[in-house]
Amino acid sequence: MSRIALSLAPFFLLTGLAAAQTSPATQAPAPAAAAQPAHGTTGHKEREHEGLQNVKVSLAQALDTAESKGPGRAIDADFETEGGKPYYEIKVLGSDGKLTDHHIDANSGQVIKSDNHPIESYFVRLKPSDVQNAPTTLKQAVAAAEQKAGGKAAEAEIEREASSVRYKITVMTGSQSQEITVGADGKIVPNK
Repeated sequence: MSRIALSLAPFFLLTGLAAAQTSPATQAPAPAAAAQPAHGTTGHKEREHEGLQNVKVSLAQALDTAESKGPGRAIDADFETEGGKPYYEIKVLGSDGKLTDHHIDANSGQVIKSDNHPIESYFVRLKPSDVQNAPTTLKQAVAAAEQKAGGKAAEAEIEREASSVRYKITVMTGSQSQEITVGADGKIVPNK
């Protein structure tokens, strides 16, 4: 008898589960799925950039500060918050191939710290000459993207595109983000 009960137990368990799933009176609401937010809705990137609207220093000003610390051009910039303190992390590539990572306080505009890194650890395909020869700087690309989107830039990076470079800028308008691509010529590249 106990063997029959044990062998029928899975049957009754599965039958009970099936009945519970099809019976509207006993059906529990399904847990909310963790969906990716649609473009322009509040999501991970937007939460990552909370507080950007309240800082005193713009990304363009932080780029100026970082580039003033030595010869070279900024190739990557991110708005970050650590311990409740907002700052910009900006990578500057010198014509000598030296990559310097600057942390700029987003309220005072002062350099918090600077570190040197070999460029190979960040950008394998990007060469210092690509950056130096680009007719548009990262700062100019940020200004074009901010004007297009009507917001504040939170992230900016340079990428190699065929025989030139292009810039990807994340601009925040309120709590929404928008990615803008700017060509080496300073013109907005239409989204595909």
